[in-house]
Amino acid sequence: MVYAIVRAGGRQEKVSVGDTIVINRVTGEAGQSVDFTPVLLVDGDTVTSTKDDLAKVTVSAEKVEDLRGPKIRILKYKNKTGYKKRQGHRQELTRLKITGIA
Repeated sequence: MVYAIVRAGGRQEKVSVGDTIVINRVTGEAGQSVDFTPVLLVDGDTVTSTKDDLAKVTVSAEKVEDLRGPKIRILKYKNKTGYKKRQGHRQELTRLKITGIA
């Protein structure tokens, strides 16, 4: 089984061909191709981690859709002062389908 560890959206994701991942928003239209350079590549028993060998490998993915994450509610409160502040946030995300590791 071939899989790679890629840095995407501020995190590292373990991917193999056919996987679907959700990362921070990537610009572009649905159906466009996105390429990543892997941090680590595992091909059966062979583990590739040197920078020179990884420069030759690319992980390609196809953008499926843009979406938004769950709502996170932030509440700030200070006792005895009457200070309350409520805020919400929804992270903008992109769903990708891994199409190839070459």
